[in-house]
Amino acid sequence: MEISVKGIHVDVGDALRGQTESKLQSSVEKYFENALHSTVVFSKEGHGFRAEISVHAGRGMIMQGGSNGYDAYGALDGALGRINKQLRRYKRRIRNHHHNGPSEDELVMAQYSILASEGEDELPEASEPTIVAELTHHIATLTVSEAVMRMDLAQTPVMMFKNRAHGELNVVYRRDDGNIGWIEPSGGEKS
Repeated sequence: MEISVKGIHVDVGDALRGQTESKLQSSVEKYFENALHSTVVFSKEGHGFRAEISVHAGRGMIMQGGSNGYDAYGALDGALGRINKQLRRYKRRIRNHHHNGPSEDELVMAQYSILASEGEDELPEASEPTIVAELTHHIATLTVSEAVMRMDLAQTPVMMFKNRAHGELNVVYRRDDGNIGWIEPSGGEKS
């Protein structure tokens, strides 16, 4: 994990930088081994110090915490406490999601194929695309929020699922603007 330690109107010495990096590294790795980036900013606030920590643990997972202290080390410890609490809660949510996942009778099997790219040339109307692989895939019965969380955890751009509310197939996908799109045929109403 890349760690950036900065100071605003505060000189961050080697001792503070080293302790900050080691404490933050061990705290984050306890919950997420492959966190991406962390930033710690120290600043002077009144007669004390303030530490602001931002941890980018994964795609869409950013935790932020801050704390004041009489010295920079006290402010760091308070901010780390807040970050640890957020990391622990998020990890517990992921763990509970896996333990309370769908049972085998809630899974639907689907066939999907990987097609060879023919380049930019148009195919003749009678021509069929070349199939490279044919695989099966489980389509789980989930709520919309569970599907979005699974899509983020799997770091995939799209996920098809059977909507637990009404049993219809739905799709969630990551849009180019960073938001999540949700496709629900027939407005979720059974016919």
